[in-house]
Amino acid sequence: MSSPADLTVQAPSSDDSFDGLRLRNVTKSFGSFTAVDDLDLDVPRGAFFALLGPSGCGKTTTLRMVAGLETPTRGSITLAGTDITYAKPYRRPVNTVFQNYALFPHLDIYENVAFGLKRRKVSGVDAQVRQMLDLVELESQARKKPTQLSGGQQQRVALARALINEPEVLLLDEPLGALDLKLRRAMQIELKRIQTEVGLTFIHVTHDQEEAMTMADTVAVMNAGVIEQMGAPEELYENPRTTFVANFLGQSNLIEGEVKSRSSDFITVDMHGIDVSVPADRAHLDGDKAWIGIRPEKVLIGDAGEVLDAPGNSIPGGVVSDVSFVGVSTQYLVRMPWGQELQVFQQNTGHRRLYRNGESVELSWRPDYAFLLDHSQDARAGQEDDD
Repeated sequence: MSSPADLTVQAPSSDDSFDGLRLRNVTKSFGSFTAVDDLDLDVPRGAFFALLGPSGCGKTTTLRMVAGLETPTRGSITLAGTDITYAKPYRRPVNTVFQNYALFPHLDIYENVAFGLKRRKVSGVDAQVRQMLDLVELESQARKKPTQLSGGQQQRVALARALINEPEVLLLDEPLGALDLKLRRAMQIELKRIQTEVGLTFIHVTHDQEEAMTMADTVAVMNAGVIEQMGAPEELYENPRTTFVANFLGQSNLIEGEVKSRSSDFITVDMHGIDVSVPADRAHLDGDKAWIGIRPEKVLIGDAGEVLDAPGNSIPGGVVSDVSFVGVSTQYLVRMPWGQELQVFQQNTGHRRLYRNGESVELSWRPDYAFLLDHSQDARAGQEDDD
């Protein structure tokens, strides 16, 4: 059987005129441990690209090889058609923004941003620095020291210092990890704005699913040194191709089933004695044993026997086993007749009543929202307590 990476990652372009970042057969081993395993990747010029995955998946090692801080065990890295596999870090048109910002504490903000240009004795430093400070909205803070700024402001200084060197690629290594939740969300929008304005290639490494999906045009989900799936954020979330992606990006109910029939449009699956339908283009399996996947927010909950507005898949016999009110939604666990607890997230719009523990309910979801995965994959792969 093919590996998840074989099944899910589109083959990179073989066009020799490709002007973005290209990795071919890149492997990095540390002794007997393989951190990155035979990685092929194309990042087009001007893209906002995210490498997403848990700790130890190989994403930071990949970033460090692009930066020149690690040397591949084998494989090649090219940028704008130039082989940079063994080039020294300072010889690469690449800059990195780290989580700790690495600002010079004894220099003010202006001098921090100007540092690279002055070191290279570039002319017109003042105009370029002021333009960059304007881009990151820090013109009024130019003569303050880094310790006088907030974490978000320091992050923008680090960004300006990297961007002023006009790199072909800007590498972002967990750049928002040190910020609190509210500021992190604000900076996600800010980073995307800046990337759009400057038009440079951004490669963002993160373990935060929301961060990757909010900012990136393309997300590559990494696991154990390989890319499990790559694509637009909505594609990965709505149509995951492996259990790891289904669980790591948000939450999923994965229910055992067996294929009964196939047509060009839909696959009918026996789910513990109940026939459910899944679109054929959302089915990713080799045999007939399967995991039926459905996101908790796509599941409707109603009174026993109620006709819900989700024709196609109706699942009777549920009993509410847990209720959590989280403001914008109420999150239920519903124990089904076969013993499994399914997650249901109901938006608190006021149009539906709240259920209590022990109440009998019926669940339903539209066939178009479900997906089908190969049963040979671990149903718990990608869950937080596995990382």
